[in-house]
Amino acid sequence: MLNSLTPERADALRATLPTDRFAQADPGHLQEPRGRYKGNAGLVARPRSTDEVATLIRAAADARVPVIPYGGGTGLVGGQVSPNGPLPLILSLERLNGIRNVYAEENVLVAEAGVVLADVQAAADDVNRLFPLTLAAQGSARIGGNLSTNAGGTGVLRYGNARDLCLGIEAVLPSGEIFHGLSRLRKDNTGYDLRHLLIGAEGTLGVITAASLKLFAKPKHVGTALFQVASPAAALSLLAMARDHVGESVTAFELIHRQGFDFLAETLPQIRNPWEKTPEWSVLVELGLSGGASPADMLERLFQEAATAGLVADGMIAQSESQRTDFWTIRESIPEANRLIGSVSSHDISVPLGALADFIAEAGKRIAALGDFRINCFGHVGDGNLHFNVFPVPGKTRADHADQREVIKRTLHDLVHEMDGSVSAEHGIGRLKVDDLERYGDPAKMAAMRAIKAALDPLGIMNPGAVLRRG
Repeated sequence: MLNSLTPERADALRATLPTDRFAQADPGHLQEPRGRYKGNAGLVARPRSTDEVATLIRAAADARVPVIPYGGGTGLVGGQVSPNGPLPLILSLERLNGIRNVYAEENVLVAEAGVVLADVQAAADDVNRLFPLTLAAQGSARIGGNLSTNAGGTGVLRYGNARDLCLGIEAVLPSGEIFHGLSRLRKDNTGYDLRHLLIGAEGTLGVITAASLKLFAKPKHVGTALFQVASPAAALSLLAMARDHVGESVTAFELIHRQGFDFLAETLPQIRNPWEKTPEWSVLVELGLSGGASPADMLERLFQEAATAGLVADGMIAQSESQRTDFWTIRESIPEANRLIGSVSSHDISVPLGALADFIAEAGKRIAALGDFRINCFGHVGDGNLHFNVFPVPGKTRADHADQREVIKRTLHDLVHEMDGSVSAEHGIGRLKVDDLERYGDPAKMAAMRAIKAALDPLGIMNPGAVLRRG
């Protein structure tokens, strides 16, 4: 049984560290970006070191007080807030914000968990290296949260998820013990890999406090283009063609539906639509080349071959860094436009590439059978990850369809499951998808996850109610 962080217990926690390590929760600590959950807290702790994190976890375990790890607060599945249950301690990693070391020749950077993702990218850039994890919230998301949720983003096609970009971690376990796993090794077969257990665990098995991250050589030449494609199936054929041309130099391949441009025009009119007539489907393609070849020339040849094959009808190749930035601003602003419109139900899903076009077509039919809605389907089509979001028609709001949200979600997630996909591609489970994990998760996997949770966190203090249902 967990205990609320009463004033008396809060005073006991305060006694473990200097007084400036504690504060009252502000509104940012108690809400998540989509407004689905409002959290509660008895106290916010802001430790300055891993040892201080360990001290807090030990004290929380002794008091049987729940702990909610908090990074940048940008998660979209409610993992960073506790809307019910005993009042928790919010453990903010914001002051663990140092770059500990950069090993440029090894292509390794060691960062503390509270370093903002954009600052990790900048530290890599300072030594002429690339840290390729890229996402819309990179100016506020923190690397510990990125790892705890196994964040994806636009570079997964070439570089992988956050999990693939991490060589080692340091973490505080629910017992208060420190796991000293900041390895810089590429090969280490010494038993179970606790790094991969803690990455993606969303703070339910411990608190990541630092990480050894992979760096890469920066592409010498980058080319970016917007192509009009005939359909999602044509987009996938174009991706295969692009890989035939340049192999793994395809850095990003993003699918954009017309509805995304329409939402931008409606909510963010300052973002210019480069199309004279918005096509039904577009793809944003980026190449990163290390040699002397011109990516613009390669994109031009790709367009010509794809046009001959009937895959593309029009296109634009960025002629400057400013135009490249404009193209990416379109893609990265679509989530904000979605937020301003207000979705009835949002879905972060993935399906096998071979099923993607059929999923989009069938999902549209099943949603149409439920009523009159707008669909904004976009995402990282190169790795099978779609953001398939359902919106009210003009004149209606999402509140008008509140009673349909669950049936819409179930309809789409059932289809994802039928097609051997995942109902959580890159955002995690958090609190939003606990029911979905139970419904669609493999029984053996679920049993193993519960056993691991019980073994590492027998008191259940770490982020209770996230990923696994509160015991």
